[in-house]
Amino acid sequence: MHINKLTEDYAVCAQIQAADVAAIKAAGYRSIICNRPDSEEFGQPPVAEIAAAAKAEGLVFHHVPVVSGRMTMDDVKAMAAALAEAPAPVLAFCRSGARSGNIWQAAQELQP
Repeated sequence: MHINKLTEDYAVCAQIQAADVAAIKAAGYRSIICNRPDSEEFGQPPVAEIAAAAKAEGLVFHHVPVVSGRMTMDDVKAMAAALAEAPAPVLAFCRSGARSGNIWQAAQELQP
């Protein structure tokens, strides 16, 4: 799992597995945000499985699904709300990490 730190408080990566959550916690992350819709791709683990692993490790988990290439303002507002509630540092993931970076950037632009 390659983690790309965008700031001290926010990083992105490609799809994670439930088995990765303990290592994510050990790396110091306190929250995980999933930006993939369930069943976006064959073989993708269910969001509920990763959410349960996060909960078991004491991490905050948010699901802000964004359809690849079709990010909406509602998606951006949902991400901004999740970021406001999520203790930092936050690790967000999607298929490649790019979508999680793009929606984070868009959410930053909503800040006054």
